[in-house]
Amino acid sequence: MIKIKMYKKILSFTLLAAVTMFAGTASAKYIPYTGPAAAVPATPAPAEATEEAAKKSPEAHSAQALEHATVAATHGSAGHASILTEHAKVALEHAQAAEQVLEGESKAHMTEAIAHLNEAIKHGDMDHADVATEHVNQAITHIKASIGE
Repeated sequence: MIKIKMYKKILSFTLLAAVTMFAGTASAKYIPYTGPAAAVPATPAPAEATEEAAKKSPEAHSAQALEHATVAATHGSAGHASILTEHAKVALEHAQAAEQVLEGESKAHMTEAIAHLNEAIKHGDMDHADVATEHVNQAITHIKASIGE
């Protein structure tokens, strides 16, 4: 019985020494957990994020929408429907933000781009990469028309 207790003490000390060496700490004393060391900065609430996004210019939103739509089209032509959908959703958010500020013919083109992005997302969710890619390409055409390219 004494041998078992002694074996357990040696084993626990050896394990503690190994963990200490692995962790790179110099001492082997126990440090109790006291909670998080520092407060992690909170991510902005959706309303705050929307306010920050609204501060961007319509040109910046249009450029982001075009960039994500182009990436979505690239992935769609490769048959990656799920990735197409992810980028189309981000492009849709930026297109909607730009549409709120645009006016006239630019707004009409952005509205049409939004409709095509919604269709692309719908077909991407159904794993129809080819049809979704066609809609994304139409959205790209309308986004470019809204920014004068």
